[in-house]
Amino acid sequence: MASISSLNQIPCKTLQITSQYSKPTSKISTFPITSTNFPSISVKEFTNPKPKFTAQAKNYDKDDEWGPEVEQIKPSGGGVAVAEEEPPKEPSEIELLKKQLVDSFYGTNRGLSASSETRAEIVELITKLESMNPTPAPTEALPLLNGKWILAYTSFSGLFPLLSRGTLPLVRVEEISQTIDSETFAVQNCVVFAGPLATTSITTNAKFEVRSPKRVQIKFDEGIIGTPQLTDSIELPENVEFLGQKIDLSPFKGLINSVQDTASSVAKSISSQPPIKFPISNSNAQSWLLTTYLDDELRISRGDGGSVFVLIKEGSPLLKP
Repeated sequence: MASISSLNQIPCKTLQITSQYSKPTSKISTFPITSTNFPSISVKEFTNPKPKFTAQAKNYDKDDEWGPEVEQIKPSGGGVAVAEEEPPKEPSEIELLKKQLVDSFYGTNRGLSASSETRAEIVELITKLESMNPTPAPTEALPLLNGKWILAYTSFSGLFPLLSRGTLPLVRVEEISQTIDSETFAVQNCVVFAGPLATTSITTNAKFEVRSPKRVQIKFDEGIIGTPQLTDSIELPENVEFLGQKIDLSPFKGLINSVQDTASSVAKSISSQPPIKFPISNSNAQSWLLTTYLDDELRISRGDGGSVFVLIKEGSPLLKP
């Protein structure tokens, strides 16, 4: 194999670098190229060079010298990073239906004074919620049933027959609740009455048995009449309206003050008395209840007489007006 030896005889000249502003100041010295300085190159290597590799660069924006994957960090004026607030979460269809249902209860006195049109609207909303029930088997999710539930609406007009007929105009129902303990399978129904001079409660204790994924059988054991709690301060309005006429009550204020002093002493003695308990052992001591909707704040149940009950968990925002 022949080598290119003639490279050893290439003469080198001196290259001068000059500038238009100064005189030549530097030289590049020449040196002879010999076989010891340059190794011999074969003809085959010279005529068959190694393949060339080329790199193709993407065309980035002229202002983005780091490429598209590197974000340029621009300092803010105050030097403090401000986190963007997340947009408010849109309410779901179930949440909107629950809000509409609760709003439809306004002015119905838990359904006892609801008009036929309002009842029809409520039934429609209840049916829609039942079709979207997130807990299809409530008795298999007993922890959701635990706690105190406040009655917001019922179609059972016979729940309080005395109040529905208006025979006790001075007494109002302050709260109706149901408390469930799934660990002991206990149910406690409580009605709190409030009058002008005292408040009291009637409670029934019961046990329940699971009969199906939605149905429970309830058996009442006893009833309890709570000790009346007399109010130690009586607020008398300036006047009341009766049969279209306003009656001035200011002459009665002196009498009310004397009654108030007596009531304060009586309240202390009565409140120390134990509540009255009585057994429940008649044919009405048992019933069943079908839970058709259940989540962590709303429960819809249907009774054996076809009546419907809507209850809201204590502490839920749905209870707020």
